Amino acid sequence: MDQIIWISILLFIPVFILLIGMPYWTRHTESFGVSIPSDVYMDEKLKRMRKKYASVMTVFSIVILLTFYFIVGNYPPNDEEVMGIVLSTTIIGFLIISFLIYLLFHKQMKQLKEQEKWNEQRQQKVVLQTNFYQQKLIHSNYWFLIAFALVAVTLFITFTQYARIPEQIPMQYNFSGEVTNWTEKSYRSVLIMPVTQIYMIILFMFINWMIGRSKQQLNAQNPDESIEQNIIFRRRWSIFLIASGIMLTVLLSVIQLSFIYTVLASYMTVISLMITGIMIIGAIILTITTGQGGSRVKNVRTSDGTVINRDDDHYWKLGQFYFNRKDPSLFLEKRFGVGWTINLANPLAWLILIGIIALAAGIPILLSR
Repeated sequence: MDQIIWISILLFIPVFILLIGMPYWTRHTESFGVSIPSDVYMDEKLKRMRKKYASVMTVFSIVILLTFYFIVGNYPPNDEEVMGIVLSTTIIGFLIISFLIYLLFHKQMKQLKEQEKWNEQRQQKVVLQTNFYQQKLIHSNYWFLIAFALVAVTLFITFTQYARIPEQIPMQYNFSGEVTNWTEKSYRSVLIMPVTQIYMIILFMFINWMIGRSKQQLNAQNPDESIEQNIIFRRRWSIFLIASGIMLTVLLSVIQLSFIYTVLASYMTVISLMITGIMIIGAIILTITTGQGGSRVKNVRTSDGTVINRDDDHYWKLGQFYFNRKDPSLFLEKRFGVGWTINLANPLAWLILIGIIALAAGIPILLSR
């Protein structure tokens, strides 16, 4: 049980690091979900707000870790059900309270913006580069052929060695790596993992395409630098996505082949933790070195303080949720955080989101029957 607790804590820590430093990863044209001129990002008041947020989140994260360790440590070592409930409750509680902390700073930031009147006597405009999407913004989806090749090999071995697969196939494991749910062997049930792999690869290909086609968001105060930073931002996350997709395909192939070669089952925990660790560390390094929209990519250029981005705060509900019926864009960068979000006013964005969730939930159910 102690091992499980420490593994859980080690997985918590990277998430805490990302959330603690969130104000530092966002664009310099935004602060706590509120648009600002980039030249005021280093204002002393804003610097103090970022430090205060990081301090509050650090203390809160430590309290969460200690509470989790204390609660789980006082239950029987083999009570996996309690462990699952506590872990889920901890994650949900942390996310909810973190969001409430963010809202406090978001409200303070809105009030500060009104007081300082940074936008007065400055021209607001939207800057676009007409040939932006003609440039190489992402790495080719052809790289996912490596993942498809792994699936093909997995399928070949599965059906040529079908007789060696046990009559009951493990479907779910507990925190100790023990099987808690099985399904009967059939040609359909042995396809669960390969079909999941194919779905995941296609999903990653779609996300990679989305990275290249998401809304163009440039800094009106420094458009040339902003273009370079945004291209680097998209390319870096594209290669990370491709690498993650291939690694997850490897992981699912190992799980599938462990039905045939039982020796692989003893390495499942190590392989899972190794791949998960590589992806988490990679995401942290990429976030810290790149920032949202490439904001942390160093490239010194002069800035025009008389021109700023158009103030579109009214389209960002609570500084997090983009709702703009006039904008045909489906995907765009997050206002607070690193990555992308959807235009909640676009019905097609909702259909895509619901479709992704429905397929992810439906594939195992359909193939396990």
